[in-house]
Amino acid sequence: MSNETNRRDFLGMSFAAVAAVGGVASLVGMKQAWDPLPSVLAAGFTTIDLAKAELKPGEPKTFKWRGKPIFVLEMTKEQIAEADKEGLPKEYHLNIGDKTYTVVIGICTHLGCIPAWKGVKWKCACHGGEFNPSGKQVFGPPPKPFVVPPFSVEGSVLTLGNTGPQSKAMIDARA
Repeated sequence: MSNETNRRDFLGMSFAAVAAVGGVASLVGMKQAWDPLPSVLAAGFTTIDLAKAELKPGEPKTFKWRGKPIFVLEMTKEQIAEADKEGLPKEYHLNIGDKTYTVVIGICTHLGCIPAWKGVKWKCACHGGEFNPSGKQVFGPPPKPFVVPPFSVEGSVLTLGNTGPQSKAMIDARA
């Protein structure tokens, strides 16, 4: 001990150091307890290979992700032309190569019903809401378009649950 530090000061500094280390250790422990387990995180991702999904242009296919229906529609040239006529930005859809897709969570934005595909649009049986092939609400009480799930794209494989630049652009285009 130096001449300027007495025993009481030394004990006070020692106590403060032990308390700081204990506080940091408890915060680290709490964070680890709050973080989801790796098995839970892994369950939150679903992959869809669009090349192998047997999608027919103009007919949506439904996939499951975290218990929610995901509508994936390979759009026809007519549907793309209609979206262009409506003035929807290119980012409203997912473009992979020469194909254009709509990828949305298949839950009505009005009261959470699951709409059904009726030839050229999704129609919600609960209150008559309608969504065009782009997922935009066109009739009825839904206040906004279908929600875009977070996803990333690698080649022709969508990984749902992992936010990538394509899903971010689609989400921003619908805001």
